[in-house]
Parts: sequence; structure tokens; C-alpha cells
Amino acid sequence: MMKYKVLGNTGLKVSTLCLGTMNYGGKGFFGYMGNLDQKAVDEQVRTVTDAGVNFIDTANIYSEGLSEVMIGQAIKNLSINRDDLVLATKVRGSMGKGQNDLGLSKKHIIQQVEGSLKRLNTHYIDLYQIHTADPLTPIEETIRTLDDLVRSGKIRYFGASNISAWQLMKGLAYSQYNHMDRFASLQANYSLDVRDAEREIVPLLQDQKVGMMVWSPLSGGLLTGKYKRNGQKEEGRLNSFPFPPFHEERAYDVLDVLTPMAAQKQVSISQLALAWLLHQPVVSSIIIGATKIHQLQDNLKSVDVIFTADELNQLNEVSKLPVEYPANVLEIMTMDRSAGVDFQNA
Repeated sequence: MMKYKVLGNTGLKVSTLCLGTMNYGGKGFFGYMGNLDQKAVDEQVRTVTDAGVNFIDTANIYSEGLSEVMIGQAIKNLSINRDDLVLATKVRGSMGKGQNDLGLSKKHIIQQVEGSLKRLNTHYIDLYQIHTADPLTPIEETIRTLDDLVRSGKIRYFGASNISAWQLMKGLAYSQYNHMDRFASLQANYSLDVRDAEREIVPLLQDQKVGMMVWSPLSGGLLTGKYKRNGQKEEGRLNSFPFPPFHEERAYDVLDVLTPMAAQKQVSISQLALAWLLHQPVVSSIIIGATKIHQLQDNLKSVDVIFTADELNQLNEVSKLPVEYPANVLEIMTMDRSAGVDFQNA
């Protein structure tokens, strides 16, 4: 059965699996991710909603807006109650050739939220996310605009994606001290292969009660088991991704543990990789996307996987990050103030 979590410090309940839609439409730059037509989109939306998924994530730039259009059409075609869904989309990327057709300025955000509402065929967006940072726009301008959109009713919550810990904290602080709505979530790359977010981002999210949405939980297919160490790579996302943030050799070490574990538990390797993320307290929802319906059906079963303490320990050990500064120093220098440790009477 599908499981649900509250998103960050809100009252919004989202399914722990979220439907990713980057491969809808196949138009423009994002054509390399896939080119699912409306029939296939309808099938995916039906499959996940029947399984209890209430969370769908897209972006205005996916297939130049076509992904949003197809999601809106699928909801209509399947007669789904719009209010039963949590629709998330994003703003920041280029949507035209003009000087102000990109970024996080007030002008661009307001223009794009209107476009997304129209394409999605909805009166409101549940979660409106900045797709990454905009060095030219002050974060104060961006947050004030997003706060205004919440108050107008056009969006319910706003979140971020692909920004650094200091940028997120700066935004949260501005919201707090000006009594504005705050970032409810951060969408980040996180997996058994890529645990870099644990250095700064994960502690921040836990401390500030910001929800984490995970993208590329299978590292572009590396953690499905279809790629072999020193083997020939088939054409696919792993080869065509424009900025692969994967640690390939670490992934193969992880697969050395996942493969026999999957056989023993009689589940797929992909299910185990997704389930590890579901066992991380910081994770609110994992974005799953697939080109074939059987892949989507397989991923949905990850919510049923249960690990023993020993199995989790094996996966944590094989995938752990190398220790770097300042963590290596902080660990030693803060031991005298660690909870439950009495150094004076030791």
C-alpha cells in the first residue's frame, strides 16, 4: 500500500513516491529523456494514481511546456478529481528568446505561473518550485513574489530545487524575519550512489524541517543493475545526461551488495535502491520516472520493501561518503558535547 508523509513543516500530505514527467512530449532539449505520447502519459497517470500516488512533478521547461499540457490533459481524460492531486511544477529556465524570458525576477515568475496554470488546466498549483538559483535576481525579490502568489491563491506552497545549503538558508531566514511563507521543500539529487547532499543539505533540511524530494534516485539507471563494471553501456540516459552527477565506481560497489540482496529478498535491484531512500527520515518523496509501464509498476513496489538492521548497515557502509573537512574536525572537536556522552565521568 502507498505510504504518505507530511511535506516539510507544512500540513500537506504527499505520497512517498512522486510521478516524474521529464520524458513527456519529447520536444526540444528534453527530448533526450523520452518522448511519451498522450496515450502513454494517460497510462502512467492511471497506473500511479490507482496505486495511491497523489504527487506529480513537472516543470515549465520540460518539452517547452508540453509536459504540463499532457498532464493537464491526462487528468481530464481520466476524470481525476483535481483536488485529490498534489501538482508540482517549476520556474527558472528559458521559455523564450527575450531578455526576461528566464530567471527568478518578479516579471518572469508572474508571467510563467500564469502560463503553467493555463497549460496544466488548473486554477492553482500546489507546489511551485524555483528550478535552481538565479545569480542576477536578489533572493528577496524572488521570495516576495512567491509569497504574493501564495496570498493570491495561485500557488499553495513554494519550494526549491538544485540550490546550495547557504542559498536555501538565506531564503529561509529572509522569510522568517519578514513573516513570509518559506520554502517547504528542496528537490535534490540523492541516492545510494550520490550521497553528497548529506554533507550540508541534509542536516539543514532536518534542522529547518524542510521536506526533501529526490530526483534521479536510480542514478540515471546505474542502480537498476543493467550496467556492468567495465561493460559496454547501452544508449540511454546515463550516456546522454548533460551533467551526470553520478559516482560510477561507487555505484558498482553498491551493486555488488544489492545484487545478492535482491535475489535473497526476491525483489528487483531498483526496488532496493528506492527503498533505501524511503528509509531515510529526511526524504519526503522520491520522484520516479519511466519510459515503459513495467518499469513504473516495478518501482511502485518499493514501498513494500523492508530492510533488516544488518541489511541497512551493509548498504550504508558500501555507499558512505569519504570524510572531508570540516566534518572530520567537527566530529572530534564536538565529541565533548555529544548527547549521552559524559566525558567528565568517563
